[in-house]
Amino acid sequence: MTEERNDRFEVSPEAASSIAYDVAVVGSGVSGALIAKELSGRGLRVLVIEAGPSHDLTVAEYETSLRRFYGAASKDNNAPYAANANAPMPRSTDTTKLRPGEPNADGYLVQLGPLELDSTYTRVLGGTSRHWEGKALRMLPDDFALRSRFGRAADWPLGYDDLEPYYRRAEFELGVAGEVEEQDFAGLRFAPDYVYPMHGMPRSHLDRVIADDLDGLEVARDGETFALSVRGTPQARNGVPNAAYDGGRGYRPVGAVSLHQAELGERCQGNTNCTPICPVQAKYDARRTLFQALGTGRVDLLTQAVASEVHVDPASGRVTAIDYQAYADPASAEHVTGTVRADVFVLAGNAVENARLMLASGLTGSSGLVGRNLMDHAYLLTWALMPEPVGALRGPLCTSGIEDLRTGAFRRQHAAFRFGIHNDGWGWATGSPYGDLEELVDRRNTFGPALRRALVQQISRQVLMAGMIEVLPDESNRVTVDPRYRDRLGNPRPVVSFGVPPYTLEAAAFARRLSRRLYQRLGAEDHTAYHPAEPGWVSYQGEGYVLRGGNHWAGTHVMGTSPRASVVDADQRSWDHPNLFLAGAGSMASIGTSNTTLTLAALCLRSADTIAKDLETAAAPVTATAGGAGA
Repeated sequence: MTEERNDRFEVSPEAASSIAYDVAVVGSGVSGALIAKELSGRGLRVLVIEAGPSHDLTVAEYETSLRRFYGAASKDNNAPYAANANAPMPRSTDTTKLRPGEPNADGYLVQLGPLELDSTYTRVLGGTSRHWEGKALRMLPDDFALRSRFGRAADWPLGYDDLEPYYRRAEFELGVAGEVEEQDFAGLRFAPDYVYPMHGMPRSHLDRVIADDLDGLEVARDGETFALSVRGTPQARNGVPNAAYDGGRGYRPVGAVSLHQAELGERCQGNTNCTPICPVQAKYDARRTLFQALGTGRVDLLTQAVASEVHVDPASGRVTAIDYQAYADPASAEHVTGTVRADVFVLAGNAVENARLMLASGLTGSSGLVGRNLMDHAYLLTWALMPEPVGALRGPLCTSGIEDLRTGAFRRQHAAFRFGIHNDGWGWATGSPYGDLEELVDRRNTFGPALRRALVQQISRQVLMAGMIEVLPDESNRVTVDPRYRDRLGNPRPVVSFGVPPYTLEAAAFARRLSRRLYQRLGAEDHTAYHPAEPGWVSYQGEGYVLRGGNHWAGTHVMGTSPRASVVDADQRSWDHPNLFLAGAGSMASIGTSNTTLTLAALCLRSADTIAKDLETAAAPVTATAGGAGA
């Protein structure tokens, strides 16, 4: 089956270098898969270049990833995927406590600080959607106009209403489950009679317990009062299809597993290891979209090929080709080089990899902003024990959140944030249940039936709230390259500099104070503790916190209205290279308080429309006017 699949859908390096494509796309994640599907569906010939291997196209290979995850000592985001030195990936286990002035180069990322991020991404077929959590929130209208409304950062070159039709298309492609009536806050607007493709995930018992105590609680901030409400979180996973979708036509989930097998990704079964891998493939990943693109017969897939250099015609600024290194065996650095040619080129990696490739090619942009304005969400975790069992470890990970502080006049003074309510206990914060077992056995000398009872009593009462805090674009937060740091194929590794300003730290301090109040109202024992030896430790106004990364890399090729102050325009087209699109969250002008995937999907659907229109216009025959040129 593997050979049949490769012959049918994959192209050899030699063939890829000999074909003139309409569009060449670097990356097979959400951005690349969506653009490939849209353009191939309009009759264009597309090449998708993926640095990782081509496996995971069948159920059996997916189950291999599952077994690798189950057998891994560390259950980090990339645990399901085999190490590959030819396409290395960052892992949260690479982080250490940074020493001032000393980089951490132990992993793929070279981190300079001052804050060391534990954010990761995945270089496999389907990209980072292979380990994402599945949250699919829209950005708020305020998020697109930070300068106009709050005097912060810069306004986007488009507004919420411009992107709203593309949000609808993205929600269809990702199969988002949610309830529109729960999203009626902070100016969010939906088309008349719109419903999500699937009904929202059922609230967990924990969600209901928290809502009973917290709904209606008033929080005052900078002259405004916010009444808190526990709301369902829209997410891209198979639930109950909504019969009212598309004017009553309903919604049918897209097959998730293989072009060779009719089996669909199953309905969510409540597992809590959605991150990194859903055992039943209920969660969307970009392979679903990629399979549809491959099914058109107009998409070639070149895997185990690392894009290494972008070539530009100095006279026109147009990209002429992209070089790649193709390796036959992930265990060996032996490889061949090739060159891809196309009319249009799309860099559809994440914000780090797009910037790394541009900078490795000497393309800093006329604005000098390529690689700058790196963003991620800063996560402040807080955790407590509820007074009674609340069903911890019954998933999916997050079914609800507290969204009411995602915007307000306070954004003039400090960042916005949201709380995600976690159903998976303290795993992210403390390594539970392993930490619980160590505490009970090694410190409390508990064994046998007493140990079993104590574990159930401890774990079933755990609650974790994850404060997701916006970090504004800042030119000093950036990705660079350095010839001293290279991977096994000789490509520059990303060098990351990242810090969080007082604007974000003030929000972290407020979120911590609010979490104490929430736990008191819930009657919960607050067990939150931050330690200076941990990566991500920061001190603000006499109190210490640990900030985690969100795996939501953004910025590095921000969009704008001028080539002097941005890298791409509102369609994600490079200002300097008219046939180059830098696609994905790297184009976001700010990050707001929503996970980036739905917004980058909407942006890429918009870009696909632009690319198709450009190529259709270029291919249109010229019609002479009546009477000839002299008429």
